[in-house]
Amino acid sequence: MPNTITTLSELESLYGEVNKGSLLKETDRVIPEYRAFIEAAPFVALATRGPEGLDCSPRGDGPGFVRVQDERTLLLPDRRGNNRIDSLRNIVRDPSVALLFLIPGIGETLRVNGRAVISVEPAVLESFAIDGKAPKSVLTITVDAVFFQCARAILRSELWNPDKHVARSSLPSAGQILAALSPDRFDGEAYDKALPERQKATLY
Repeated sequence: MPNTITTLSELESLYGEVNKGSLLKETDRVIPEYRAFIEAAPFVALATRGPEGLDCSPRGDGPGFVRVQDERTLLLPDRRGNNRIDSLRNIVRDPSVALLFLIPGIGETLRVNGRAVISVEPAVLESFAIDGKAPKSVLTITVDAVFFQCARAILRSELWNPDKHVARSSLPSAGQILAALSPDRFDGEAYDKALPERQKATLY
């Protein structure tokens, strides 16, 4: 393909010198300032890789649901979902993970790179129980790198601007998508009607 970058030297020449602050902000541990971001975040995107390819999965709960066990260790409970377990399948075979923490109203995000194992230690699972329901597993993540990402992407996207929120009715519903993809006559309308209560009943 013409007009593509194929070498590191070409890439570095195109973008120029690295901003010194972007290097200074990276550390191999969770400092108190970064811990504050993790404990305030109700949402994190979890990226993994495996033999079948890459995966990026949303994780969310109350602020601080990702626990800082110590400056080199994070604990992330795996709450109820659809049982595809794409992220967990990857981690069993390749422990590399990346996390992106988002906090509503805050422009900066926090990035963590590390290595994960899947824990089913009963005491650990029970420590994350909500309404008497413990997660099936907890990711124990060893931190390799932590750094914050500046707010430009959030500012450009106006992600937290309520005036920019999209009406749910303007996009296909879950039921409509499933009906379109189903080779059989899938009742998307019934699926959508039952979905709110089903999600509420299966959060934990």
